[in-house]
Amino acid sequence: MIMVLKMKNGNDKILVSSPLLPNLKEFEQSLKKIWDSKWLTNNGDFHKKFEAELCKYLGVKYLSVYTNGTIPILAALQTLKITGEVITTPYSFVATTHALWWNGIKPVFVDIDPVTGNMDPDKIEAAITPKTTAILPVHVYGNPCDTKKIKAVADKYGLKVIYDAAHVFGVKVNGKSILNEGDLSTLSFHATKVFGTFEGGALISHNQETKQRIEFLKNFGFADEVTVVGPGINGKMDEARAAFGLLNLKQVDAAIEKRKRVAKIYRDELKNIHGIRYMSDMKGVRHNYAYFPVFIDEKEFGTSRDALYEGMKEFNVFGRRYFYPLISTFSTYRGLPSATPSNLPVATKLADTVICLPMHHDLSDSDVERVIDSIKKHYKK
Repeated sequence: MIMVLKMKNGNDKILVSSPLLPNLKEFEQSLKKIWDSKWLTNNGDFHKKFEAELCKYLGVKYLSVYTNGTIPILAALQTLKITGEVITTPYSFVATTHALWWNGIKPVFVDIDPVTGNMDPDKIEAAITPKTTAILPVHVYGNPCDTKKIKAVADKYGLKVIYDAAHVFGVKVNGKSILNEGDLSTLSFHATKVFGTFEGGALISHNQETKQRIEFLKNFGFADEVTVVGPGINGKMDEARAAFGLLNLKQVDAAIEKRKRVAKIYRDELKNIHGIRYMSDMKGVRHNYAYFPVFIDEKEFGTSRDALYEGMKEFNVFGRRYFYPLISTFSTYRGLPSATPSNLPVATKLADTVICLPMHHDLSDSDVERVIDSIKKHYKK
């Protein structure tokens, strides 16, 4: 099906992302119901319905929504009582590793796969020590990790697996949700994501017992009005964001289709340009096209990544060097033995060459054409 996208002023900024917004009048109607009920938070009707509808859409049994996408990672570590060392990736948004640090856990970085950007499962075993208790991989750019290999290593050494699934909303592998892998998975509903609720997130579990522990932890540890069963935190989502999310669920599939169309145009237009590499769809995967990263080989392309990144701004095109710099280079982590560039050659190369092109549902044909032109302008054959 060919979609007609609205045209925009050529002088408008083309940003790397744009929030998915529901119909304003419909949202106002939801807000009116919230106003009339005077129930603004604490597991109200919209909150309950949102969790139920998310479970149906995502194909998971148990899900708890949160006020943002970082607290679910913190809560996941608390839920599984993770301590000591956790093997993770340096190629992610910093919240992944910060959650470990906040829990007093030492991150141990391993290198990544050059094709997907995900943690290289063949690097995990060598990084395991007697202090290792879990593996924290990230499904980077919406590409599912090699969950089978990761599970094999985890099972061999008795480790827990928590997936940072911030990029894989709605992603399926062979018809099944990627969120059913591992012991727990976390989602982000930040405004920059495929699906958003202003700020928001979720923690996916696989049984009622774990779900109940998560519910205690996200509400200060309260089991009932007078009983506190543990040192929980306030991670509850309010009614307004739950209502916003319910409306966005109605249109997220259409938004993903528009993203898919943009990805196809990018691939068709860039395939004959030397020195620029992009990621292809993975076999058996229903992608959500969360990002469109390209990787610049300066010698072949004729222009450095940073020069292209700055040059695109001349066309009012604003990409993002995502993920640059590596988490392992930040002051908090660079002193760790696993943070040395020699231990992370692939991650270092990807971080030094990546630009994420604008990718969202609201890009017009003229927008996409301008993005392509901004790249071709700096291509030196």
